[in-house]
Amino acid sequence: MPTATAALLIDDDARLGALVTEYLGRHEIDVTVAADGERGLSVLRKGRFDVVLLDVMLPGADGFEVCRRLRAAPELATVPVIMLTARGDDVDKIVGLELGADDYLAKPFNPRELLARIHAVLRRGRAVTTRRDRLSVGRLEIDFDAREVTVAGRRPALTAYEFELLAALARAAGRVLSRDQLLDALKGAAYETFDRSIDVHISKLRAKLETNPKEPRYIKTVRGAGYVLSREVD
Repeated sequence: MPTATAALLIDDDARLGALVTEYLGRHEIDVTVAADGERGLSVLRKGRFDVVLLDVMLPGADGFEVCRRLRAAPELATVPVIMLTARGDDVDKIVGLELGADDYLAKPFNPRELLARIHAVLRRGRAVTTRRDRLSVGRLEIDFDAREVTVAGRRPALTAYEFELLAALARAAGRVLSRDQLLDALKGAAYETFDRSIDVHISKLRAKLETNPKEPRYIKTVRGAGYVLSREVD
């Protein structure tokens, strides 16, 4: 019998916690609730979770600070994070993505949409290829099967979304992909997008791969067209 998915909800809204716990529980997702950021980080370090649902407006350390600290911890850096924001403001979304969140959802939301987004981030994290497949560009090496990336001898901690973004560019190495093509490759129809989401993720990815993100050697911007992963790097 397959193991249920484990989700950690970090939110101080008790009614929302009960609703999410009951609804997701009916879909084989076990939810643990933490009412503030410090407690959430403590629970996350002690347990094993497949996804974190993180409210922005928390008492004490807010969701942005929790996300920053989560992504800075090597043992937690790859856990998918879906941020929940009551304001639905693009600024909140951009900040969350810049800090390493994989997705965002504005409150109030339909529990079915939350479930769809959880499934989407888990699919990206668990996707595997059917054969051993590698790509090397300069000192960048991508192992698609093992979902490992090495650059200049180090292994940057990529989120599931960042790995899929890099993989999409790598599978089309040398060919320019538009933002829409990248969104189509990475997101299902249930995923709401906004214009800057891909740009934010590319910026985060460059910061982890490039020696000088302002003069990228691997992921190039083609003005007015999109992005391309170079086939050759000096």
